[in-house]
Amino acid sequence: MFYFCLSRTMIFCFLSRTVQLASTSSIPGRQLCSARVNKPVLTLFTKKPCPLCDEAKEVLEPYKRRFILQEVDITLPENSAWYNKYKYDIPVFHLNGKFLMKHQVDIQKFEDQLTKLEMHNDGNH
Repeated sequence: MFYFCLSRTMIFCFLSRTVQLASTSSIPGRQLCSARVNKPVLTLFTKKPCPLCDEAKEVLEPYKRRFILQEVDITLPENSAWYNKYKYDIPVFHLNGKFLMKHQVDIQKFEDQLTKLEMHNDGNH
């Protein structure tokens, strides 16, 4: 993880390929970025174009502040294992590395699992 001060009020947190922009108040940047890391990671296995993936992201839009979205393009050579596994099933979602759902968003299942992870993370602080 890297910390980069853009100004006195903004901090960039770089975590793998995901970038989170956080505004600071009285919380030091290091603590703020560490807190961001504890957000659940929702991985979307996708390809271009994928209208079903676009629809799924729209459904998830109201929840976007509660998780980090990581998109994996299964057509890239380095993702050939994911392509072989999911080529007929996208969109596919994993939550914190575990399979969650495919084809479309099951919003109740997503909310339940997201809440469970949030409660677990809050208990670890």
